[in-house]
Amino acid sequence: MDYAGLAETAAEKMELYRRDPDGWRGCRRTNEVAVSWRPSKEFAGSLYRAEGTLLASPQDVWECIKPVAGGSRTKWDQNVKDFEVIEAVSDTASVCRTTTPSAFMRIISPREFVDVVLMKQYEDGTMLSAATNVEHPLCPPQPNLVRGFNYPCGCFCVPCPGEPKRTQLLSFFQTDLGGYLPQSVVDSFFPANIATFYSNLTKALKTLKA
Repeated sequence: MDYAGLAETAAEKMELYRRDPDGWRGCRRTNEVAVSWRPSKEFAGSLYRAEGTLLASPQDVWECIKPVAGGSRTKWDQNVKDFEVIEAVSDTASVCRTTTPSAFMRIISPREFVDVVLMKQYEDGTMLSAATNVEHPLCPPQPNLVRGFNYPCGCFCVPCPGEPKRTQLLSFFQTDLGGYLPQSVVDSFFPANIATFYSNLTKALKTLKA
């Protein structure tokens, strides 16, 4: 399987989503984030866009969110129970497995996701983490977990010009949770979950600065 090629394609799609203003409909707004959605072209679900400005440097934000083994995500992100690198494909791409705890008052049972993840830095200092689902021989489905599927998704950490302690975090989520969940549960879960992600990240950054 061309893991590197799939990772690059996911990054290209993220860049397309970032530049495409059409069809987004607002569904949730908090002090930290504005969330909007539109139908996904990848699967029979929704693509979510989340945008918020964080009072921290891009490097600090990146340290909190970057998808690496032993990173801080498992400490502050309530949706990440475990994160492991299955295969390093290149200096910038790796196949990873993420397990998530039960959620939404346990209506959503624990899940696992196997993705190829690409990390990339742009000339303007923007950092991108992009991912999409893959199969891997070292990661057969676990009998005690539901296998979910991420379609091209990830985060842009964008510096705010002239403001080194501010970062725009632009995120895209499009996930098939798998299993047999009512659509109403899925539609309620994601906007609330994304808002919680930004809220918990804001708290983690404050702890980092303390």
